[in-house]
Amino acid sequence: MANHQIRNSLTPEIIALIGAVDRTGSMAAAARELGVVPSALTYRIRQLEDVLDVLLFDRSSRQARLTVAGQELLREGNRLLAELDAIANRVKRVATGWEPQLTLAVDSVISRTTVMELCEAFFALNPPTRLKIREESLSGTFEALSSGQADLAIGVAIEPSASKSIQSKPLGALHFVYAVAPHHPLAQAAEPVTDAMLMPHRAVAVADSVQRGSGVTVGLLGGQDIFTVPGMQEKLYAQLRGLGGGFLPEHLARPHIASGRLVEKRMQRAPRLIPLSYAWRRSDDGIEGRALQWWLEQLSHPNTRQALLEREQSL
Repeated sequence: MANHQIRNSLTPEIIALIGAVDRTGSMAAAARELGVVPSALTYRIRQLEDVLDVLLFDRSSRQARLTVAGQELLREGNRLLAELDAIANRVKRVATGWEPQLTLAVDSVISRTTVMELCEAFFALNPPTRLKIREESLSGTFEALSSGQADLAIGVAIEPSASKSIQSKPLGALHFVYAVAPHHPLAQAAEPVTDAMLMPHRAVAVADSVQRGSGVTVGLLGGQDIFTVPGMQEKLYAQLRGLGGGFLPEHLARPHIASGRLVEKRMQRAPRLIPLSYAWRRSDDGIEGRALQWWLEQLSHPNTRQALLEREQSL
């Protein structure tokens, strides 16, 4: 049977008819409830049974009972009706200024705990906007925005180029600390640790997620052995296992330093403070959608910006 014939027969109306028969227990009762002629209701259901080539009702008893196939059809049909209602509501609300989807490019140095709390607060609004988060690193965070793959970038480590379509504001400076596992050779090294002392040991580095070009590296020494991982969380795991040393955002390293699973080392080089920003794509008419407006409003609060840079990770 051609799919278009099934689609033409399997309508919201026929699903409602089947539901009414199941609820009332008979074709006649369902017809009365719906205000239709019993023969017309029976004809519609038999027509659908012919198209699907299945029996939807067991007619051997006085009461109309759904077959197993009929139960499955009603269950999935009701789910589809609920989805249609949801789509209708989404379309109505999108027409009021909400974007269908908002994509955030979030650098892996940003506190995931704070990001998830912001997502929780956003979803509490019951917005029609779907939210998508991309984890990026280094120059890839801004590239996701500039290439049109994201609407808002949080944790941009490079200075965004001047552009009418992109606007940015400072997020704050992220403090990094150098840390190694207790069993790592550098854990017992004299302080301050010099670059010459670092050279014989493997460094753990986060790969730049940029799609074009070679990306950037931060805090690495030329000729040093490097273990490259996809994100800051993986960098933390590698350093906890003693697979190398490196700089970690203080909020990520602090609980593990406090518990003794990492050892912080004072470095000879100047403390690492990396200025970060957040940036967003501006619409052609200069009017941001309501979802983006909400996120920008949250980012305008100093406490939120601080939490994104300093909040310890937690479940």
